[in-house]
Amino acid sequence: METKDVILALRTKSGLSQDDLAAKIFVTRQAVSRWETGETVPNTETLKLLSQLFDVSINTLLGSPRQLICQCCGMPLDDSSLSREPDGAFNEAYCKWCYADGKFVYSSLEELTDFLVEHMANEQWPPEQARAYYEAQLPKLKHWAPAEK
Repeated sequence: METKDVILALRTKSGLSQDDLAAKIFVTRQAVSRWETGETVPNTETLKLLSQLFDVSINTLLGSPRQLICQCCGMPLDDSSLSREPDGAFNEAYCKWCYADGKFVYSSLEELTDFLVEHMANEQWPPEQARAYYEAQLPKLKHWAPAEK
């Protein structure tokens, strides 16, 4: 879906007119109209306001151009699994199980690996294989990658 279609769908689903939406996010009705026709796209600050108003991520507002994955555990992300900052804003880098209330849940890579192996291993994916996979993949994620010098 394109940004214009997403905004139109969210606005109509919320029962808002273009005037109503414009008033809530401090823009003109013409600006809303231009977004919905695809003539323009909201700026960054306006996308943040729309994200808060409609309770969707900016990635969703932009038509989900990126496949988001948690930069702690590697899980694919959507609006229902995204973490939030203490002020309620979406954090598109982490899932809600790895990052909650402004804090990371897992204090070490080993702790996360143990948790994932315990919960993800099964008959088709034995614990040793799951552990080898996570030990190879998790360090590549932003949260666990060594800091650049």
